[in-house]
Amino acid sequence: MVAESILKFFAEPHNREVIAQLRKLGVTWEEGAPMRQGGVLSGKTLVLTGTLPSLSREEAKARIEAAGGKVAGSVSKKTDYVVAGSEAGSKLAKAQELGVPLLDEAGLVQLLEAAA
Repeated sequence: MVAESILKFFAEPHNREVIAQLRKLGVTWEEGAPMRQGGVLSGKTLVLTGTLPSLSREEAKARIEAAGGKVAGSVSKKTDYVVAGSEAGSKLAKAQELGVPLLDEAGLVQLLEAAA
């Protein structure tokens, strides 16, 4: 969705003109780090449930996405891993019912470090 919006933006001649004028005036912007292609979590879907000991949900999600993974809100047969913290509820039960591999925070961090 984001990539599509960016493409639409640059497809408009007026927007490209504005960028060119800004560059002529000396405006610059820092380029971000290149997106990683692949990685240990590339194409993998993870679900977060419960409270992780040290990672916030947002931080865990950002780290998973940076390693090429996707975070979903619910467990299905297409889920590759469920990361379960304390007080995990119905998502954990669903993962066990479907035989989805479970990770705790330490297991997630180990997986992410393998991706680095």
